[in-house]
Amino acid sequence: MVRSGGLLTSIRDPVALKSIAVTLSINDFVAGVSATLNYENEEKSPLEAFFVFPMDEDSAVYSFEAFVDGKKIVAELQDKYQAHKRYEEALSGGYQAYLLEEDKCSRDVFCCNVGNLQPGSKVSLTLRYVQELPLEDDGALRYVLPAILNPRYHLSDGREDSNLDMKTPIVPLEELPYTLSMVATISSQLGISTIQSNCPLNPIEYTGDNKTSAQVSLAEGHKFDRDVELLIFYRKVHSPSVAVEMGMSGRPSDSLMGAPSAMVSFYPDIPEVETTTKCGEFVFLMDRSRSMNSPMSSKDKSQLRIDAAKETLILLLKSLPMGCYFNIYGFGATHEEFFPDSVMYNQETMQIAVKKVKRLLADLGGTELLTPLRKIFRKPPIPGHPLQVFVFTDGEVVETFSVIREVMFQSKKHRCFSFGIGEGASTSLIKNLARVSGGTAEFITGNDRMQSKALRSLRRSLQSVVEDVSLSWNLPPKMFAPMLSPEQTSIFRGQRLIIYSLLIGKIPKEEATGEVCLSYKLHGKSYEEKVTFSLQPKPDDNLTIHRLAAKSMIQSKDFGFKETSLMYKRDVLDISLESGVMSSFTAFVAINKELNEPIQGPLVHRDIPRPILLGAGPNRPSDGGYPKTLFCASAPVTLPPWLKGSGKCVGTILMPNGTPQQRQNSQKKKCVVHTDTRPELPHLAKYDSYPQGSKEHSIAQLIYLQNADGSWDMNEDLAKILSTSLEDITAACPTEVLEPSAWATMLAVIWLHANGKELKDEWELLERKAVVWLHNNSVRGFNKLIRTANKLLKTSLSPSIFKL
Repeated sequence: MVRSGGLLTSIRDPVALKSIAVTLSINDFVAGVSATLNYENEEKSPLEAFFVFPMDEDSAVYSFEAFVDGKKIVAELQDKYQAHKRYEEALSGGYQAYLLEEDKCSRDVFCCNVGNLQPGSKVSLTLRYVQELPLEDDGALRYVLPAILNPRYHLSDGREDSNLDMKTPIVPLEELPYTLSMVATISSQLGISTIQSNCPLNPIEYTGDNKTSAQVSLAEGHKFDRDVELLIFYRKVHSPSVAVEMGMSGRPSDSLMGAPSAMVSFYPDIPEVETTTKCGEFVFLMDRSRSMNSPMSSKDKSQLRIDAAKETLILLLKSLPMGCYFNIYGFGATHEEFFPDSVMYNQETMQIAVKKVKRLLADLGGTELLTPLRKIFRKPPIPGHPLQVFVFTDGEVVETFSVIREVMFQSKKHRCFSFGIGEGASTSLIKNLARVSGGTAEFITGNDRMQSKALRSLRRSLQSVVEDVSLSWNLPPKMFAPMLSPEQTSIFRGQRLIIYSLLIGKIPKEEATGEVCLSYKLHGKSYEEKVTFSLQPKPDDNLTIHRLAAKSMIQSKDFGFKETSLMYKRDVLDISLESGVMSSFTAFVAINKELNEPIQGPLVHRDIPRPILLGAGPNRPSDGGYPKTLFCASAPVTLPPWLKGSGKCVGTILMPNGTPQQRQNSQKKKCVVHTDTRPELPHLAKYDSYPQGSKEHSIAQLIYLQNADGSWDMNEDLAKILSTSLEDITAACPTEVLEPSAWATMLAVIWLHANGKELKDEWELLERKAVVWLHNNSVRGFNKLIRTANKLLKTSLSPSIFKL
């Protein structure tokens, strides 16, 4: 075991990690990252320093090296068991040793060990990785440098050596002893429109002609109170492209790393077809762990995650089609379901569900998703209603790989749409839930509105099925392109596809081109998109495309250290060792054999602290905001002074009122540190959290009043939102033409178009329901009716808003 000590140090002790420096290079849709961890031992004893840090699930880590006294020591990627063995043997022999590995329970958490760091010595560790950049709905490429590591709940039988047990100390931001700096270079022939960030940046320097390159850096003084996020807007982001990269010299010309590789990027122009589907079983799984009481971001007065989730749930409920089926589960240490089985969506069941959503609290502890998922999958399917599962969580989920594996096994009978709430959500969980089931993943951070992203996924779940998706190549004779990426099973409108292939065979010496074609069918009609590209591969010392292809292959087979089958384990190990890209079964290890001094006694173990996020801003309370529990399945630990007296270590949980409660008996031990630092809040009697009179508040209130079939009733509540009186609405109603509910529905639709343009993504589905309801109830003569409505509401809208 690498982590044999487990001693926690107070922040008053020297901390070996002094700074983190990140160099970022973004070229079109790919990011190359070099992160350097600078260590210095200011103590009188040799150290073993240990650092746990997050990284995006899609990162392909391919290099790890140490600089000691001006000498570079390059780490080798080895079978994880052999790497651990070499590390321990090196320490026993008095050598300096360095180890980098993925955590056994999550692929987006990495662990770095520095062993035998001598007194007064300095060492810099540099790891390098590449990753695809996701494309947002507004066309922005998003790069995230994770700085926040939320607690991850881990069930353990005592044998598992996982670093998610969170033994590392946690300190307030102002006491964090190391700093972060970042410099980013961005280049693309597509042209850079603008660059945005959630963190303060130094002025952007454009260095290329016509803004084809730029350099930007993080302003000094960045604290680890949020992930660092860059949004890059290109001028021609939707253009399809193919990039071809040379293979490694000396490798077989038909091997993974020896053959040229191609990265194909498509942004399919799928026609927008008005969906008429009324079918589907929609099951919403809502995280109700205590951490959902944390704010959405670190800003003052930021909305609580649980409040944003409740508003989103109500909006989803209002937007469901009549005649479908639905259910809602809340999950934490236990789970609760609204109905024993999914129920048909109608006015009665919707009203019951909305009332229950308003009463939801983040009070179920933390966080076991596997049990409710299995319960859902065991239920018999509803004929004609395919299962669509929506999972909302802030990332604190037990047994990530077990959950992903279960979703993969059931992928033939459902699709999963996953949402990571707040900074620090598990990219390993959120991305893989969608990847293995053919759904989509969304991350809601900072100022993002959960509602718009959730409605985007609901629209996708209601889309007509795209069928017969295929990729074909037109290449010179005796050349072919075996695909490395997993087969694409679903395409959604507005989604980008990235596909990796090898190019096997003799590439013509003269300038030659190839063509690749994406084909699919929608409503029986065939569509295709083609792109022509040069077959002359370009060299890249980092082998970016090859390593991204290898990462794609690894992701399709690697389900964690415990969950991957023996056959897939062998494949993952082979791909990882051939490509140099880390996996669950490999680790980087480096040994400095020039240092061979006997160790006097055991190494002093030092865990690098992580920041604590209070989320209450500079005026946060001085007490009641720190973790209330710390209990681990390992050896006894020493609490830092600022944690002493806050709770009992093993088997006892402090409740919000400070009284201890014994844990329920279980065959497994749960190793958890709760770092949701906001005190438990009293239940909000008023559900809507937007300021009274704000546009968001008015829209939310209007949505609450809508009936399941899409209509509104004429009443005082509606009149108040429309800024008029019930008497005026009634007097203006052309009674010889309209029923009161039809008139009320027309006015509500007009008000939404006049007052909620910026939030149209959120109410578009329920507005369509209303328009369909009007047509189904034989409402005619919209030209005349809208003139009366415009006069009443003081608007000037066209009758075209009521067209189907």
